[in-house]
Amino acid sequence: MDLRKLKKLIDLVQESGIAELEITEGEEKVKIVKGGGVNVSAAPPPAAPAAPPPAAAESRPPAPAEPEPGQEGPVVKAPMVGTFYRSPSPDAKPFVEVGQAVKEGDTICIIEAMKLMNEIEADASGVVKAILVENGQPVEYGQPLFILG
Repeated sequence: MDLRKLKKLIDLVQESGIAELEITEGEEKVKIVKGGGVNVSAAPPPAAPAAPPPAAAESRPPAPAEPEPGQEGPVVKAPMVGTFYRSPSPDAKPFVEVGQAVKEGDTICIIEAMKLMNEIEADASGVVKAILVENGQPVEYGQPLFILG
């Protein structure tokens, strides 16, 4: 399992009210217990540890991008956990660019969750002032994606 995904899962458990989270992805299985540690297993067992020790997990990068001061306006937030994509396919142009006007209901990005592509629509009309997430980056529920003005 990708280290970035593992860190996102640890953050999810720490920030939520759940005490434990267990996810199976192919042959890999991850179990995170709040106040406990991280267990990663695969069949067959990996030759090297697949997860950092709990002490290393404590020193993770800062929280997801938040709107900077001066960037005020309606914020479009991620309605689910998944992978953020700015365009419908790798070779297609992005749904929106900074400075582009959007109307409420316009598709502005895609979030892939469990191999399903979910079109995310603008919940307000305005001009895209900022795009807060990089293409292909994992996002969390409620994470700010766009600032409209």
